[in-house]
Amino acid sequence: MRNFEVKRKTAETDIELTLNLDGSGKSNIDTGIGFMDHMLTLFARHGGFDLDVKCVGDTYVDYHHSVEDIGIALGTAFAGALSDKKGINRYGSVILPMDEALVISAIDISGRCHLTFDAEIPTQKVGDFDTELVKEFFLGFVRNASVTLHIVELEGENSHHIIECMFKGFGRALRQAVKIDEKFRDEIPSTKGVL
Repeated sequence: MRNFEVKRKTAETDIELTLNLDGSGKSNIDTGIGFMDHMLTLFARHGGFDLDVKCVGDTYVDYHHSVEDIGIALGTAFAGALSDKKGINRYGSVILPMDEALVISAIDISGRCHLTFDAEIPTQKVGDFDTELVKEFFLGFVRNASVTLHIVELEGENSHHIIECMFKGFGRALRQAVKIDEKFRDEIPSTKGVL
């Protein structure tokens, strides 16, 4: 089983996260941020990952530290669960619609961290969640998973729908990328021989 557990404690957050790449999409999420719980539940379900997240953060200040640190912990877990990356497809992409929203998510498990986040989220908040934190989550993930991720909004008027497309698409693209290609099970998907 490709799984990993992360415990991350700072002066601002205390996170316990477990990830199983070869799961069935089951999740148990408690971040103290309702909208983030919903997005991570969607991510796990659409990615087919088993994911447990417990975060106690300084949400009385704002949600920034919790959201960023959850991204960091999730990226760390993916890097750990993938280990030497033998046999993975490496690449994944999806164009995901939801009503008027349309978002492209594309990932390369390259060993190099890069985020292209090209989205205009129309509102500053969804409920009490600051929409600018979506990018912070993905930055935390990319930097700690050492992957290249492109998220591009093609269309959208509803902030909730746009962000939901991002998390669903991210899960589905990542599922493609981490899937084992049986034909190349014992090979690293790079001419360099390492990722």
